[in-house]
Amino acid sequence: MNDHNLMLLEEYDNNLENYKILYDVLMNFLKKILIDENHIFLEGLEGRIKARNSLEKKLELKGMKYSSMKDITDIIGARIITFYNDEVDFISSLIIKHFNIDYENSIDKRKLYDVDRFGYMSLHYICTLKKETYYDENRPELNEIKFEIQMRTALQHVWATIFHDTGYKTDIEVPKEYIRNLSRLSGLLELADDEFRMIRDSISNYRKKIRTLVSSGNFKDITLNMDSFKGYLDLKPYKQLIEKIAKICNSEVEESSFIPYYNVLVSLGFSYLNEVENMRLELSDYAYKLSLTQLNGKDLDILSNTIALQNLCVIYIVKNGGGVPDITNMYNILYGKKSYNEKLAKNIYEQAKAII
Repeated sequence: MNDHNLMLLEEYDNNLENYKILYDVLMNFLKKILIDENHIFLEGLEGRIKARNSLEKKLELKGMKYSSMKDITDIIGARIITFYNDEVDFISSLIIKHFNIDYENSIDKRKLYDVDRFGYMSLHYICTLKKETYYDENRPELNEIKFEIQMRTALQHVWATIFHDTGYKTDIEVPKEYIRNLSRLSGLLELADDEFRMIRDSISNYRKKIRTLVSSGNFKDITLNMDSFKGYLDLKPYKQLIEKIAKICNSEVEESSFIPYYNVLVSLGFSYLNEVENMRLELSDYAYKLSLTQLNGKDLDILSNTIALQNLCVIYIVKNGGGVPDITNMYNILYGKKSYNEKLAKNIYEQAKAII
């Protein structure tokens, strides 16, 4: 190794502590802005400090390009792996906001349309720390050290890893037929990247549409599913009934989740949201009377708000010819299979039968 490269390696050794500090600052800050503040669900957040032996190999190939370690921009690197390709643009806007970008040395490989380079279609920024992002007056040199941030999708990352292992940086030339097959695969993965994003957007738009319809009170022809049920619950349809029931024993109402009742409603054969609403409209008086039988004379401090829907379901079962096994099944769904569920079902079945 020549004297110039040895000088660079010595500079690397002398700066290693700064590299370690900067690496920790970078990774912690990326976690903060991506996950803690913006709640981006990432496939991965990786980082590394280039090892000395790796730097030696780099210098052997092109050490004369660099006059000092400041010219080597990837000693510290971070890689952000997203699930959707449009998230790369949002993340890049955060990087631009919080870091200084060396655009001359950065590269948007998504704009390179080589058909066999899907896995390398990532966005690479060469950055330094902005003072408002991080500054240590005892180590001002940290704000001068350049580092690389790569952003790519999970599928791009998988393809790049496979291509690296099979056809890149190897001493053995890979036959063109294999490279062609990899290129064909890259096209499929690129298509899949776009399709996943479009499917996500379609599902998101569907959910918004359902929530809008439900919030307007238009329940007709809305399929009962978890999204429509949650939208329905946002309207607090059982509020009036539970408040009326709570007055029976002067109880405070405890807010509990209605979500477990989705599976109960499905088990009862409900397919559309208007069927759930019709049960509420038609059977609320019976559900209240059943609550009177259950609670009259009892001194309860707290009453779960779900008793309203539970008693509606019990009345529905009994009015439609169901019996103890059906009510037991409801309890099994709600609370898990317990030995006393059948006993509870028998008791409430008799109470419901008496008022119908």
